[in-house]
Amino acid sequence: MNNKQPLSETPVTVGLREAFLYWLKLGFISFGGPAGQLSMMHQELVDKRRWISEARFLHALNYCMLLPGPEAQQLATYIGWLLHGAKGALIAGLLFILPSFFILSLLAWLYMAHGDVPLVQGLLYGVKPAVTAIVLFAAWRIGKKTLHTTALKLLALAALIAIAWLQLPFPYIVAAAAVIGLVLMRWWPAQLKVPPVSHGSGNAHAAPADAVINDNTALPKWQLFSWRKLVLGIALGLTIWALSLGVLVMLYGWHSPQAQLGWFFTKAALLTFGGAYAVLPYVYQGAVEHYSWLTALQMIDALALGESTPGPLIMVVTFVGFIAGWTEQLFGPNMLPLAGMLAAAIVTFFTFLPSFLFILVGAPLVERSRKQAAFTAPLTAITAAVVGVIVNLALFFGYHVLWPQGLSASLDWIALLLGIAAGIALFRYQQSILRVLLVAALMGALLNLSLF
Repeated sequence: MNNKQPLSETPVTVGLREAFLYWLKLGFISFGGPAGQLSMMHQELVDKRRWISEARFLHALNYCMLLPGPEAQQLATYIGWLLHGAKGALIAGLLFILPSFFILSLLAWLYMAHGDVPLVQGLLYGVKPAVTAIVLFAAWRIGKKTLHTTALKLLALAALIAIAWLQLPFPYIVAAAAVIGLVLMRWWPAQLKVPPVSHGSGNAHAAPADAVINDNTALPKWQLFSWRKLVLGIALGLTIWALSLGVLVMLYGWHSPQAQLGWFFTKAALLTFGGAYAVLPYVYQGAVEHYSWLTALQMIDALALGESTPGPLIMVVTFVGFIAGWTEQLFGPNMLPLAGMLAAAIVTFFTFLPSFLFILVGAPLVERSRKQAAFTAPLTAITAAVVGVIVNLALFFGYHVLWPQGLSASLDWIALLLGIAAGIALFRYQQSILRVLLVAALMGALLNLSLF
């Protein structure tokens, strides 16, 4: 195969200022979790602005689905890199998360300082069942776009069984799905022929040459792959991570909450795959069960607030970090907000550092592999497996919402009815996630005032 790639003689036609304004706008309006954010970017960048073709968009998305971390934020970073190199990647990736960081930090402070107010309790009571329905809805939407063959459906079911009943670590499930994808490519390639994603726009299948970035676009210098750039990029990334964690250890000690937050969320960023819905069970195991930084119900509240704010859903870790810093009283009982902000910043930095490195270091190699089925087949299989993992997360939240005191206690019938109503609104009437959460919060507040 000839991997020689031509340099672009034509300057990028999307101005940096124009791109900056779009990524800034997206950071404030990117509600709806990963499914909504991906759809929003597809509609704007592929269908409307024609900055990137359908094929290039999906190729980048498949790579981001393979990576640990938030696929929507990574996709924005990837497209920013395609348009303007490392500078564009940093602008797109940072603007995707900064508005959410400050909003969630503020909400976490209000939650910890005034969470015992009956009105706040009622609002959270209403959104918890809605969150369960939203997670299940996310699994259905991704599955609808992915599970088009019998083999992919069976793979999703196997992933659900593996993580829910066999308690297999998710990295093992990803590795197995990748191998299965290669096997299917070799002997049953028809089982991997997933139809193109359609977002309801007539431009979804427009000629790729119409887009600024398409299959025929000559590659600019920053998109060219070289082993030297790969090695230097990896070395730089490891140095940034080691120095950052080292500063925390020197200032506070290895066993301090600050250092443990950095170390745990480094592992969470590297050892979990499939976006926020796949990461959250791992975060729950560590933050709730191992470190006791927060409770299971606080974790569900974190997801509810993450679904209600712009930015990637994995930004719930900012909320988790704030509560951890507050609970651990890093600077004593009189400086709890400052402790929360520091912990939130630590968690957010170590969670997203790998995401930027994966794009800046790996994207040139991914661009060179666009025509290679050996690369795309495992990604298709992994995406199918992620559907099963998301269903497991819905079951996990459903258990804690419907039986908050455990199976030995009675079922919370009101929560069940609220969850069913949210599901009907999402599945049957295609209501937006934000609208469902707002109505659920209002219902919870009214029920709390009248019944409790």
